[in-house]
Amino acid sequence: MTLADDRAAVWDAEERARARAARVEAVARWLVPIAVVFATLGLWQWFVIANEVPHYILPSPVRVWQQLVEDRAILGDALLVTLRITLMALAVAVIGGVLLAIIFDQSRFAELVFYPYAVILQVTPIVSIAPLIFIYVKEPTARVLICAWIVAFFPILSNTTLGLKSTDHNLRDLFSIYGASRVQRLLFLQLPSAMPYFLGGLRIAGGLALIGAIVAEYVVGTGGAGSGLAFRILEASYRLNIPRMFAALALIAVVGVAIFVLTSFVSWLMLRKWHESAMRGGQ
Repeated sequence: MTLADDRAAVWDAEERARARAARVEAVARWLVPIAVVFATLGLWQWFVIANEVPHYILPSPVRVWQQLVEDRAILGDALLVTLRITLMALAVAVIGGVLLAIIFDQSRFAELVFYPYAVILQVTPIVSIAPLIFIYVKEPTARVLICAWIVAFFPILSNTTLGLKSTDHNLRDLFSIYGASRVQRLLFLQLPSAMPYFLGGLRIAGGLALIGAIVAEYVVGTGGAGSGLAFRILEASYRLNIPRMFAALALIAVVGVAIFVLTSFVSWLMLRKWHESAMRGGQ
């Protein structure tokens, strides 16, 4: 066997080792979090049984699941309301944030005038704005939607604006040399370059839209058939129905995780063929 054959064998062995390590990491990325969740639930169940904790203080996971099954009609309708508000707020935040980011990139004057207002909305606690929205907006769904949109809007705006302004100046010069218009430079250079920034903001805004919807419903939401999960939590707390509170909280957590997984998948799907963060499996 020649020296070249020895080197080729070593390279093949290293390549197989890297491929095997990548497969193990891909499996572990899913199995480890799932195992941690089940271990936490098992520890929780053991703690409640071992210490004989009453269900009106800390219900066991089994009791929470039973309550979720019993109240599936009530909590299911509330889940749909909360989910609808969250998705609507996220959609409006994406459309408004991207359009305003483009305007800021194209007009320095517009950025100087309107960006401070966006920052003010971001840094002002939503619980302090919500009472004013309650006064000026009469429709209950619109109240909650506006509050959720305010929370989710800024990450889209700031990340997209940063992405549009972070385009490689050498590529900008190249487009100018070839006589590209501002529209062509925006469509074929800046927007693709800003895509990773926008998708990063989308993952943040998805969770914030859910948080905004829940917090807004606590403050300005109303009860009744059209209420969401936040009202069901308040209602259960007034009745000391702690298992139902935990069941509603579990649904909120599941929705939050689902939104994060979905936005992460969208990010990977759009970046996997050209951006390092997705090509190397980094999220």
